[in-house]
Amino acid sequence: MLWSGWGDPARAADLPEPIRGLLADLLGVRPPASPAVRLDEVRLPAPALPGQVLDELRGVVGPGHVRCDDEARIRRTRGRSTPDLLRLRAGDGSDAPDAVVLPGSHAEVLELLRICAAHRVAVVPFGGGTSVVGGLTPVREGFAGVVALDLARLNRLVAVDTESMVAELEPGLRAPQAEELLAARGLTLGHFPQSFEYATLGGFAAARSSGQASAGYGRFDDMVVGLTAATPRGTLELGRAPKSAAGPDLRQVVLGSEGAFGVITSLRLRVRPAPAARIYEGWRFPSFAEGTAALRRLAQDGPVPTVLRLSDETETMVGLAKPGEIGGAAAEGGCLVIAGYEGEAAEAAGRRDRAAEALTGLGGTCLGPGPGDAWEHGRYSAPYLRDSLLAAGATVETLETAAFWSGLPRLYDAVRLALHGALGSPLVMCHVSHVYATGASLYFTVVTAQSGDPLAQWAAAKRAANEAIVAAGGTISHHHGVGRDHREAYAAEIGELGVEVLRGIKERLDPAGVLNPGVLIP
Repeated sequence: MLWSGWGDPARAADLPEPIRGLLADLLGVRPPASPAVRLDEVRLPAPALPGQVLDELRGVVGPGHVRCDDEARIRRTRGRSTPDLLRLRAGDGSDAPDAVVLPGSHAEVLELLRICAAHRVAVVPFGGGTSVVGGLTPVREGFAGVVALDLARLNRLVAVDTESMVAELEPGLRAPQAEELLAARGLTLGHFPQSFEYATLGGFAAARSSGQASAGYGRFDDMVVGLTAATPRGTLELGRAPKSAAGPDLRQVVLGSEGAFGVITSLRLRVRPAPAARIYEGWRFPSFAEGTAALRRLAQDGPVPTVLRLSDETETMVGLAKPGEIGGAAAEGGCLVIAGYEGEAAEAAGRRDRAAEALTGLGGTCLGPGPGDAWEHGRYSAPYLRDSLLAAGATVETLETAAFWSGLPRLYDAVRLALHGALGSPLVMCHVSHVYATGASLYFTVVTAQSGDPLAQWAAAKRAANEAIVAAGGTISHHHGVGRDHREAYAAEIGELGVEVLRGIKERLDPAGVLNPGVLIP
């Protein structure tokens, strides 16, 4: 991945001059005062780990799997939020780990955690590095050093139980690798978030990821039927049946824990037959309210598409409903719905026909396969556009939330109002990204001209949005996680007693507090 941006460096591109001019005219965007630094110009703190600790770590994984060079440290510094990238582009590598350690087994992870706990070394589990909520930025104060525990060597498909439709996979597998291994057996996870190209299975579980096809395949936490996690206190082996009444489900302690309670070393995941057919198409609704009502109708009464998402009027007009494009205004106006159907050819086609009848009856106009095919082709491209906009002098960031259907309009208005109040006259776009029978998520994209201090600029906007979400009754995160950015709002969401419960779990599993300190736990 590009060290100071998203994805494949070969796919990074400057914005065309006409688009730069449009941004200047509409938002006052001007080129940054200073260009982004080169990798060799990033300022790093001197490694703090004592030599004895490094020797012990090398003794566990081998000298070749402990890296202390500048590039390895920079590439495991923070995640891929806009503030993360702004700091790196300015040459700030102050949060870099002192060393990168690559274990090759569960036993090695256990021993590494024992050593780090004994020497009070902070441990940050590292997968694809795609966190956008500060989930890879630990507190350094009070620790002898920081180690990035890179799980890239834990990358096997261990076993497939085709009778139970369960596969055991290791957490360091990137999503495309996992899909390739499963496709060879005619299977799929069906999990395709925007981070698909670079995120890992362990990261999906640790952050409760939700993919773009969640309406059909479910969220990633729905797919986890069992897992193994290493903690400083020992091993957690969880999940021995599809469902159980044997007390609270302890898998839920690990899912969403963002590396603060343990390190996932194996996942048993529900798999599905790879679809024989995929049908994607676009629909237009006159307004966001009418489109939202149509999505609710399908989510509650069926048939439910595999992919179902709705862009508001602004996002439809700007063209972000087709990632990779900007300025391609829809002449017809209204709001764009993308509906997709996957499965056996006859079943997918039949579901599409029934859904089309319902959408037509609810006021929708079918736009045919063109918008759906364009969305499928560009579904992972939006982060590249974010990087191009940053380079042009725009502050661009996303945030997401969710609520019950009855509370969705209030939440939508509250977040937009908060962002406008904090940023003046930004471009605020939104889409419904995931739907359920009881509610849906809202995914906002914000574009504004960078101020003299873009980090403070976004921090103020994010704080205002978080407060609006809490006040409007939404959850602080539907699928990005808590990290450091959402801790205060998370505390407000779960209450004082909930915070005490989390701290109690942390103390029991990680008494030295070395696992991702400062992340998740208020």
